[in-house]
Order: sequence, then C-alpha cells, then structure tokens
Amino acid sequence: MERNKLLVGTGKGLVIFQKQYGNWKIEKSLFIGMPVSYVYIDERTDEWWVSITHRHWGQKLHHSKDRGQTWTAIPMPRYPADAKLKSGKAATLRKIWAFSHAGNDRPGELYLGTEPGGMFHSKNNGQTFQLMEALWNHPTRQDQWFGAGRDHPFIHSIVVDPRDSNHFYIAISCAGVFETTDGGVNWKPKNKGLVAAYLPNPNVEVGHDPHLLLACGSNPDIMWQQNHCGIFRTTNGGEYWENITGKDDFPNYGFALAIEDDQPDMAWVIPATSDEMRVAVDLSLCVCRTEDAGKTWTSLRKGLPQENCFDIVFRHSFAKAKGTLAFGTTTGNLFLSQDYGDSWVVLSNYLPRVECVAFA
Repeated sequence: MERNKLLVGTGKGLVIFQKQYGNWKIEKSLFIGMPVSYVYIDERTDEWWVSITHRHWGQKLHHSKDRGQTWTAIPMPRYPADAKLKSGKAATLRKIWAFSHAGNDRPGELYLGTEPGGMFHSKNNGQTFQLMEALWNHPTRQDQWFGAGRDHPFIHSIVVDPRDSNHFYIAISCAGVFETTDGGVNWKPKNKGLVAAYLPNPNVEVGHDPHLLLACGSNPDIMWQQNHCGIFRTTNGGEYWENITGKDDFPNYGFALAIEDDQPDMAWVIPATSDEMRVAVDLSLCVCRTEDAGKTWTSLRKGLPQENCFDIVFRHSFAKAKGTLAFGTTTGNLFLSQDYGDSWVVLSNYLPRVECVAFA
C-alpha cells in the first residue's frame, strides 16, 4: 500500500498532508488547538490512533477506522489503586509515549507505553486496557528507574518480534532496554555495552537512557537506538550493544532515528548539540546517514537551513516510508526528502512545535 498521507502531530492539532501528483499539500487539520502528542497507524488494519496531552484536561485517546473521517473517544487506561510511585503516591497516567499492535497473529491486541513507566495491554482493540503487572512490579523499577527530563520514567518504544509475538522489547527513559520472551510474564534488562556517563557507574545493568529503539524488519535481531550517550546497534537481539557514534562524536547526541528495513546497515539520525544545549549542532540543521552500520556517517544538508538554526527533532518526529523521509522540528518546520535524505524540501515553516509524524 502506498503511503500517500503524512500525519503531523503538533502542539495545536493534527495536520494531515496528502500526496498528489508527486507533491505534498495540507489536506486538513483536526483537533485544532489541542496538543497532539502521539500518532499511531495500525499497519494490520490501517486504523489511526491519536493521543492528546492537555495540561488541564489530561490525556485523551481517539480512534478512527476510516482514515480520519470520523473519530471515537476511547476511555483512558487507569492505573490500579494499589499501583504506587517511588514517593508512595498513587500512580496516575500522565502521558502516552508509545503505541504498538501485539502481533499479526493477535488481532485486536494493542500495547501502550506510558509515563510513569507502566505498560498497558488491550485484547479488544482499545476498549479496555490492563496494566502489565509483571513489568510494573519488576524489582528494578522502584530504585533503578528514574525520570529523564521528566518527573518519572516513561516507556517510549515497543518493538514486537514479527517471528514470535510473545517476544518483544521496550525502551524506558531512564532504565534501558528490557526484553520479554513469554508475552510479558517475565522481563530482563538488555543493556550490555551501553554507557550511562551521567551515573557513578556508567556500565550499570539498569539506568540507561535510550531515546528511541527500532528493529530491522528483515532481521529483527538487528536493533538500533539513539541514546543519551551515543548511537548504539546490536546484531544479536540486545545481547551486546556496539557504540557506533560518529568520528569526533558527530553524530552523537539526539533523539530522532530512522532505519532501512531491507538494508540492515543503513540508518539516519538528526544530531543536536547536547543535553545542556538542545539546538542544531553549530546552528546548522543536518541529517546524518550511515550505510555501513556506523563505520562512517554522511552529513546530508541540501535544502536544510545552515545558519542560525535552533531546531531540534523529538524522538517521534522523524518517519520513513521506503525512500521518503519526513521530520518536524521544535520550531514548527517540516521537511521532506524523496531520495533517502540526499536532498530536502520544506513542506511548512508555520506549524506549532512538532511532536510526532507518521506516514499513512
């Protein structure tokens, strides 16, 4: 199926771009004025999901079966009354950070990753959700998970193995990568080789800060992560992570990551200066691509602003569909490439802050 729509979640609504005759134009805007924090397209059914994070009304979840023509409000997941934070206070859902189906052999089953660090499971296409208690009660959560720029840890990536739906990974800021092989009954950390330079022991088992986790479609044992402390890749399902940060630490810090499913050595990142200075490196916007698993990186700048650019790109604001890539920035700029990143065009300079993008 051709991906001819681009869904852009912004701080003031969902903007939908439509591709016609090779050009991308705004088709319509939805949820105007509402902060759209996450967009998910269920590849099994082509159903759309949108989450809204509002300072006053809290988290809202909406579902469309007809590509955005009509929407249904979905009851929000709730933490059980006995679910407690490290402080001893009752846990409440603050934000949805990740959304995934549970496998092609599990129709109607969905997963949500949330802040403050809980994962929810639905068996009825989102009508109800249950907290995955085994993960919430993991012995490392209370003492070794912590917030990264947020008050609480959050699950922002869910990667289901297409070969075995009982086998999946999650990434938590800050805790690291965790794996289950029995559908969530048992969990174990998979962080060997990662570096947590901000901790007294940088080689801890739990306490890492992956910014985004992706698996290669043609070989799911190959995974990539853009990390607080570099760019890392595994070829053995997380048994060991290799640091593939670029020469002279460029690229290094950043949030956004895209990978090529059919070429497992190919990926893209969008660098930022550092955690302390979240702006484009040298105030020059750049996408970096590797075609050899990080041995070398190429800077792709054609069509991107190279002076006085303060933009950065959040973890869910970079998307890929075959040779087409798109990303939105914190200053409301939206860029698109139809040649694997070699050159870029501007789709808009006038959006609110971009929180997420997805092709549909």
